[in-house]
Amino acid sequence: MVRRCRVGSNLIKRWLFYIVGLIILALGISLTIKGRLLGLGSWDVLHYGLWQTFGLTIGSWAIIAGATIVLFTAVITRRLPKLGVYINMVAVGVFIDIFNWLIPEFEGWTQHIFIFTLGLLVMAFGVAFYITPNLGAGPRDTLMLLLVEKFGLKISMARNIMELGAAVAGYLLGGPVFIGTVVIIVGLGKLIEMWLPLTRRLLVSFLGGEDDEIIRII
Repeated sequence: MVRRCRVGSNLIKRWLFYIVGLIILALGISLTIKGRLLGLGSWDVLHYGLWQTFGLTIGSWAIIAGATIVLFTAVITRRLPKLGVYINMVAVGVFIDIFNWLIPEFEGWTQHIFIFTLGLLVMAFGVAFYITPNLGAGPRDTLMLLLVEKFGLKISMARNIMELGAAVAGYLLGGPVFIGTVVIIVGLGKLIEMWLPLTRRLLVSFLGGEDDEIIRII
């Protein structure tokens, strides 16, 4: 009975940790949007371009794009994604819009370089934070895994195809592509790896001990 209560308590805490990670990720994305003179990450280029062309909000387009990917992968695989995919899709989009509203615009290259760099670090921390509880990937990662499974691609190749496709489509719609886009594509993974040991320690501390269900990539 005690063990069952502990497992239930740990699951609740893992979900809380997961959601906080998504909020941190959205903050990082919003900061890079405010430093957009350097460009944006591939998918954010697409969301920004869709917003510039069709209206709504950047967060709304992040949700719409995520929902489209979820629907596509569900049809192809004939199975519904895990709950975490839906929470990821909605929460990140909603909080991007909230932070875009709260954070002021910045002027000049110096301010944009600073805020973009801060955003990149925060974004990587957010990703590390939300993947540590091991509660499911986001819609885009689900699509990446589908490409790997269906076409026998390496993960790096599948991700590069997706990133390039999103960046090109976003650029054609008027999204900002520059050196920062390349920096995010090349450097985000390394920064996530840098943060993972810290986020894992934070989660273990929050849980009050080790849990076999959390991520073990150190």
